[in-house]
Order: sequence, then structure tokens, then C-alpha cells
Amino acid sequence: MQNLLQDYIPQEAIPQVLKLIEHDNLTVKVKNERKTRHGDYKQLPNGKHQITINSNLNKYRFLITLIHEIAHFEAYNTYGKFIKPHGLEWKLTFQHLMLPFLNPNIFSNELLPLLANHFKNPKASSDTDVNLALALKQFDAPNNKTYIFEVPVGSIFKLYNGKIFKKGSKRIKRYECIEVKTGKLYLFNPNAEVELLN
Repeated sequence: MQNLLQDYIPQEAIPQVLKLIEHDNLTVKVKNERKTRHGDYKQLPNGKHQITINSNLNKYRFLITLIHEIAHFEAYNTYGKFIKPHGLEWKLTFQHLMLPFLNPNIFSNELLPLLANHFKNPKASSDTDVNLALALKQFDAPNNKTYIFEVPVGSIFKLYNGKIFKKGSKRIKRYECIEVKTGKLYLFNPNAEVELLN
């Protein structure tokens, strides 16, 4: 497992992560990119537990996602299977598990204050924390994607699935966008990644 992880997370985090995943009935698998999630956790029919993480994540996002999914496993074991997936029990577990990793030997100094703020009340996805998502993006491999909040109003953009939209105005937190083909209105989180077409 150490050989697998050394390609995906900061070196200094490996010993702590190995302690967290040394369960006989827990496996961690690295998967090809999935557009709708960074990782997931599930109990398998045979009673074992499995965590999957996308291979294309930068080392910081990979580590956060891995601890997020380990927190599901630990919360399930501690509180039972009837808790809410991202409820109070999971939040407390995630905070507890993540705390030892929040140090400058593991995360860059520019990320630490954003992470400290995020973990006061962690959300189901770190992507909903716009400031943290933007800071984490700078460690990604270069791509031609732009965050929706950076796209000028009235511009045309494309999603990963090929659908084309025109950006409208901002509501309270999300942006109204019209699908060009159907005229349907959709709401986008500010840090949704899109490909600008004009």
C-alpha cells in the first residue's frame, strides 16, 4: 500500500495514512478520473469496506479526499450505519482524522489557513468551499478549464459532457446558465470547471 500511496500524497503524510488504513477489511483503490466525484466509500456485500480515489487529483486534494472517505468508514464503525452520510458524526470524525495532517510539513503554507477555516465545519465536498478549491487548483496539472466565476456574463462555455451553456447572472451563491440547445436554466457552483468557447 505504501508503494501505491507514495505517488499520490505528500511523502510526510504516508506513515499517518498507513496507520489509518491498516484494517483487514478495508481496501483503497485508485481509479481513473470520474467527473462526478473525487472518491467514494462503500461497504461491499461480503462485509468488507472499499474506498476509491481518482488518480488525476493533485497530492493535496488526493490526501483530503482519502481522509474524507476514511472518515466515512470510521464514522460508520463508530456510530453505525444509520447516520447521515455527511452529518455531525462524519464531520466530527473528519475533523479528528484531518487535524494531524494540518501542518507545514504536509500542506503548503498558503493552504493551511484555508484548510483550518474549512475544517471548522467541513462540507460534503471541498469543492463547495470556493477559496479552498481555487487554492487547490493551482497544484493541478495545467488544463484548458476555467472556473465559472471567472467566465464573463454572456459568454458561451462547454461542460465535460459536451453540453453548451450561456452564462447568466449570479444568484446568492450560484450562477444562472442557460443550456443553448434546450433553453433550460441550470444553476452552477462558482468553482465548476468549464471550457470557455468565445
